[in-house]
Amino acid sequence: MGASGRKQELERLLAYDDWANRETLASLRGGALPAACKRLAHIVAAEWTWFHRLTGGPRVEVWPELDLDACAREIAELKGRWREFLSTLAEEKLDRKVAYTNTKGRAFESTVGEILVHVVLHGAYHRGQVAADVRAHGREPAYTDFIHATREEFV
Repeated sequence: MGASGRKQELERLLAYDDWANRETLASLRGGALPAACKRLAHIVAAEWTWFHRLTGGPRVEVWPELDLDACAREIAELKGRWREFLSTLAEEKLDRKVAYTNTKGRAFESTVGEILVHVVLHGAYHRGQVAADVRAHGREPAYTDFIHATREEFV
């Protein structure tokens, strides 16, 4: 993919991430599944962590205690923040290195583009765990495959 399409594709992937998070949230509204709810809260907190690493915001707890209503509020807030961030991001800034310290205190550098892809893939990984939890409790998990979202024009 050429440089001119990278930002647009990242915008699409983050739109998918938002849709998939909302679908996952809806699948958890059918009754208490504490482990699955904790994973969704982690997805939300990890997104804030990466957002703040990109924008210079405060450190957040990556495994917070959030109920589903709090997750819903945070997911909605993140959607707007990611859109705003990307709307002001010049294409050439996708290769800018960002220095950060992980939750274990180790220093790293990653590009803005790598971080944005990681946000989406990290969410997909944990949404898969949530889906397994939901299915293990006899319920139908959200269908959050990227290709499904594109075929149905959700993103």
